Amino acid sequence: MTRIAVIGGGRIGEALIAGLLESGRAAKDLVVVETYRDRAAFLADRFGVRVTDAVADAAVGADLVVIAVKPGDVDAVLTDLSKAVLGSDRDQVLVSLAAGVPTVRLERQLPAGFPVIRVMPNTPMLVGQGMSVLAAGRYARPEQLAQVTELLGAVGKVVTVAESQMDAVTAVSGSGPAYFFLIVEAMVDAGVALGLTRDVATQLVVQTMVGAAALLDESEQSAVELRAAVTSPAGTTAAAMRELERGGVRSAFLEALHAAKQRSAEQGASSE
Repeated sequence: MTRIAVIGGGRIGEALIAGLLESGRAAKDLVVVETYRDRAAFLADRFGVRVTDAVADAAVGADLVVIAVKPGDVDAVLTDLSKAVLGSDRDQVLVSLAAGVPTVRLERQLPAGFPVIRVMPNTPMLVGQGMSVLAAGRYARPEQLAQVTELLGAVGKVVTVAESQMDAVTAVSGSGPAYFFLIVEAMVDAGVALGLTRDVATQLVVQTMVGAAALLDESEQSAVELRAAVTSPAGTTAAAMRELERGGVRSAFLEALHAAKQRSAEQGASSE
């Protein structure tokens, strides 16, 4: 039985807890660290898990210690973890969901040889449709990586990359939901400009996006093939595509993702 300590009861921490319980994990095997009393009471009442405000207390005896706090709070958490005498059990693993914090920084503040796995999640984890990307630290073993993969599979899909690719991952999937929401916002506004009510335009756009994503996920065809199937010669879609290309949508996305990757790299360097 795997015992899991989730340090941070915010939205991502809550999503992980909900997914774990939904996948069959027992509430008694989870402990959550949350310092805000109202939030702590909410989590305890909703999920039936033990909630504490003491990081060291939660970490002792946990097989997986999950850091689900903002990057600026990581140092304080690591300081508290040092009081838990981590590392006496070689099977204990630190899993960090803190954006932009490299594994070397975490390893430096933990006992020598302590296994660390870095994760870049995204917000669809809140509805069980997250994209979690894993990068193993120097001391994480393959079976530990497999264990964390299974853990995060409860809230979406999981892939593993080299840590050198994590800035690109942040640009694509970590920040990705925001690009999607901007497209939805623009399409809804355009629908309103064409005479639809905002409610109807929103329903049309959201369901179209949901359906298109499901079709792409379940189909054996690529995005290029599926787009071509919708685009009849000289038709309405072709006219729209011509304007999107004229507006430089491809180059805009290339520049946007490059900027996000660059900013991720800068944040990682500043946290060293």
